Amino acid sequence: MATAVAVRSGGGGGLEKQPMDAGKYVRYTAEQVEALEKVYAECPKPSSVRRHQLIRECPILANIEPKQIKVWFQNRRCREKQRKESSRLQAVNRKLTAMNKLLMEENERLQKQVTQLVHENAYMRQQLRNASLANDTSCESVVTTPQNSLRDPSNPAGLLSIAEETLAEFLSKATGTAVDWVQMPGMKPGPDSIGIVAISHSGSGVAARACGLVSLEPAKIVEILKDRPSWFRDCRSLEVFTMFPAGNGGTIELVYMQTYAPTTLAPACDFWTLRYTIGLEDSSLVVCERSLSGSGGGPNTTTAHQFVRAEKLPSGYLIRPCDGGGSIVHIVDHLDLEQAWSVPEVLRPLYESSRVVAQKVTVAALHHLRQIAQEMSGEVVYALGRQPAVLRTFSQRLSRGFNDAVNGFVDDGWSLMGGDGMEDVIVATNTSKKISTQANSANAFSVSGGVICAKASMLLQNVPPALLVRFLREHRSEWADYKIDAYSATSLKAGSCSFPGLRHCRFSGSQIIMPLAHTVENEEFLEVVRLEGQAITQDEAPGQAVLSKDIHLLQLCSGIDENAVGACFELVFAPIDELFLDDAPLLPSGFRVIPLDTKKEGLASSRTLDLASSLEVGSATNHSASDKSANGHNLRSVLTIAFQFPYEVHLQDNVAAMARQYVRSIISAVQRVSMALAPSQPGLHVGQKLLPGYPEADTLAHWICQSYNCHLGMELLRYDGETGESMLKVLWHHQDAILCCSFKMQPVFTFANQAGLDMLETTLVALQDINLDKIFDEAGQKALCSEFAKLLEQGYAYLPAGICLSGMGRHVSYEQAIAWKVLGEDNSVHCLAFCFMNWSFV
Repeated sequence: MATAVAVRSGGGGGLEKQPMDAGKYVRYTAEQVEALEKVYAECPKPSSVRRHQLIRECPILANIEPKQIKVWFQNRRCREKQRKESSRLQAVNRKLTAMNKLLMEENERLQKQVTQLVHENAYMRQQLRNASLANDTSCESVVTTPQNSLRDPSNPAGLLSIAEETLAEFLSKATGTAVDWVQMPGMKPGPDSIGIVAISHSGSGVAARACGLVSLEPAKIVEILKDRPSWFRDCRSLEVFTMFPAGNGGTIELVYMQTYAPTTLAPACDFWTLRYTIGLEDSSLVVCERSLSGSGGGPNTTTAHQFVRAEKLPSGYLIRPCDGGGSIVHIVDHLDLEQAWSVPEVLRPLYESSRVVAQKVTVAALHHLRQIAQEMSGEVVYALGRQPAVLRTFSQRLSRGFNDAVNGFVDDGWSLMGGDGMEDVIVATNTSKKISTQANSANAFSVSGGVICAKASMLLQNVPPALLVRFLREHRSEWADYKIDAYSATSLKAGSCSFPGLRHCRFSGSQIIMPLAHTVENEEFLEVVRLEGQAITQDEAPGQAVLSKDIHLLQLCSGIDENAVGACFELVFAPIDELFLDDAPLLPSGFRVIPLDTKKEGLASSRTLDLASSLEVGSATNHSASDKSANGHNLRSVLTIAFQFPYEVHLQDNVAAMARQYVRSIISAVQRVSMALAPSQPGLHVGQKLLPGYPEADTLAHWICQSYNCHLGMELLRYDGETGESMLKVLWHHQDAILCCSFKMQPVFTFANQAGLDMLETTLVALQDINLDKIFDEAGQKALCSEFAKLLEQGYAYLPAGICLSGMGRHVSYEQAIAWKVLGEDNSVHCLAFCFMNWSFV
């Protein structure tokens, strides 16, 4: 009878039963398990060669067969997978339990609100029935909020009274019915959502509330949220003027905060508030805040003329510990932004919308907490081995530097320069600015001149902000000047500035975007962009270096993801050295697009410059008013542009003129792009032409399909004409990527269906900037050259599987490609068509 021995593998856990042969098992010793665990820690899935090498190098494993080693590693990986899955399910269960508790509390609050509304409705009906009481004002106490009597801020007892009233009012907003809350559109609660987000439906001021689960302890959350400049991008500064204990275990602080203006058309604002931190009997922590009366409060009254005093109504944070770890966080922001009356009427929606407050402040706080929680848990791993805190600091520096440029505060050293008679572009100079992260940084940039900023704001009509920012990001050559980029990059690197007209350089038109980090909700991306320079010959630049180096930019973009929700959409960048040190100096420039009609849902950011909205025959001219509204018509937004340039003192006027003209050229480019992106001109209608001299879109679709059938003897599309769909629409939605390029010495693409645009990661307008030779790698170019003679002779050619490049520099694999000549009405070659089958990103 065969014997069997069961074995416990220490460290790896569980029993290991490994068959040596039929009916026999091996017992692993503690030393053997330890040796295997060391190898597993380095390589959980060793190859056959590595397993044989392990047996040779480790004498204690000499009696173990390679197959048994293989099975041990399989079991070990299985146990690790089960352990991780168990931990994940436990975390999901805790989250669902907490979310269920949160939803039950929200349901209870809503029931109370309904009951209150029913009583108020019954009371008002009773008043209307009683004619004798028609002029009775006693009902005002029911529908109005009692006003707090003023307290003396210089009296600690008076401050404590204000603090206690603030606490009571805040709790009634966070968990009660003091505000008529309605769910914010697009923010449905669920296990994968950020939480429950609501905005005020009526009442004084603008208010927003968010409730969510965060995997951090209450004390840590309080520490993070009180450090407002670290997560609130619009916060310029926050200073605790005085702090003293309240006598009941709480702390009272007098806080002065300055915030940036979102655009050059609006003033900045400041707040003078009382902040009260207290622990409750149920172990919850509360941080509540409200404005103090008086407009002269605050330590920086000398700069008060640059700000408009805004009022914060009782707001704050309620943090409740959860069973099993983590916390439930309630955030309320209630503001009265009086500067709405000091801005142009078109900008007032920014100050009268609770949704803007929710996106910019309330949800941003919850996003930041979740980001910190994931970073602390080790779930976030970023590229280039950078620590999350370092990359987060880079994002903050880019945003802060751009805000400084847009606002141009006098106390930061900015002063306006004289104009050229036109008021479209504002030019300011800062002679005291030193670009560094530390006062004694070895990488600080300082020149004898300073920094010039050229900035402007413009109103956009019918332009989806997310689509505009995404276009500016993906197609830099459409608006940027490589010489000026090279000027800024060289100045920051060398610490000396020369006029850009003296530098010979050339842009190849290619940019490579390398992702660094993104936030948990994918609403913000940090990346490095490499702009590839071209070689300059001695004839083109006598006496200068033959090669011009690539330019690297650190770039922050937000709002380009189709699921992102935000109050503004930004593309901010700064030239950096290729070494990209942690304390690298940054001089940010960029774009900010702020939607003004916040109550209207614009187009999804996934929309491209394509034919999708115009493929229905006859639909181009028959749209109802509701259709126009749904498709983003009458959508308004304000675009702010700010570009910064270092300069030497003797070149100040030259650089200022260059900066002014450069921003004007960018404005013109943006206007051209906006006209193409506007829903009123949705790509191509049936009957419109692709390019001057090219056939109509519907005609081109027929030529493509007829030529394919003529050359290959088979149909390209399953189209019978009986379904009512046009051939153009069928071609547009074809699963394979179909592209057309001009039949010239340097062929450029002129048309692509939706799959083709997706494969090249471009739009129909930018498609015309891509040459045929740019999308193939070396092997693909050789294959095309070898088959080109056959293509010309027989009219078509098959290309083997290969790799091509998208417009963003990503590798795309395809199983097969077919090229054929597209013949026009007179049987002359109009263009070349390509069909890439079963393509996917590598």
